Amino acid sequence: MSSILYQIVIPFFLSAFVVILITMIAERYGTKVGGILGTLPSTIVIAFVFISINENELFASRAAAVVPAELGINIIFLFIFSLLVHRSTLLAFIGTFAIWTMLSFLLVFFNMENIWISILIYIISLLFCFLILEKRKAVPSMGKVHIHYTLTKIMLRGVLAGIVIAIAVVLSNVGSIISGIFSVFPAILSSTMLISVREHGPDFAAGMAKSMMIGLSSVATYAVSIHVLYPQVGIGYGTVLSYVLAFCVTMILFTRRNRII
Repeated sequence: MSSILYQIVIPFFLSAFVVILITMIAERYGTKVGGILGTLPSTIVIAFVFISINENELFASRAAAVVPAELGINIIFLFIFSLLVHRSTLLAFIGTFAIWTMLSFLLVFFNMENIWISILIYIISLLFCFLILEKRKAVPSMGKVHIHYTLTKIMLRGVLAGIVIAIAVVLSNVGSIISGIFSVFPAILSSTMLISVREHGPDFAAGMAKSMMIGLSSVATYAVSIHVLYPQVGIGYGTVLSYVLAFCVTMILFTRRNRII
């Protein structure tokens, strides 16, 4: 029963809440705010707490080493989506998930457990993709939009995200590298992109993608922190301290968002 609770029930409702919150914040305050605040660590916290309980702190620490590299792939996911969404939403999703699968397979194939190489992959992906969108493609950040909320619309958003995340967390218990990869499976990213483009069009979705690239820095901070702290201080303190650090990164990005994005 507890396994179902941690693997399906909690991730489902947490991710549903996060996607609803992200899109509502973006609609009310614009893509800069939505993209940054919406990428605070959420499902990764549940995933790694459960991985630690199911295995141990050292296993979770090893699994976290691949996360920055996988987040780099998620940035490429957002980058490709923002380039293709103006042509076709279906093409954008097929293209992004095909590339995500291929690149993630390479991480497994090369047994990515070196945290420094993982961080380097993340930094290179972030700089390259963000600068292309910001400087070459001039993808604009979008302001607030007006929308009439209904209970059905909000529930559909949550159910879509919840189903995808629950599946991802169930799949996250197959080896340390695969666990790390699926702990940041781009379910919330893809759900947010789908909802954004359906509700507000490709320009809004592309603006969200650009902001979320920067916002993922807090998740990378969280992953690096638990990689270091879990073996040293355990699950409880490691989770709390890592989240505090990630939250600080988010607040720095939030206060400087007009200069960065």
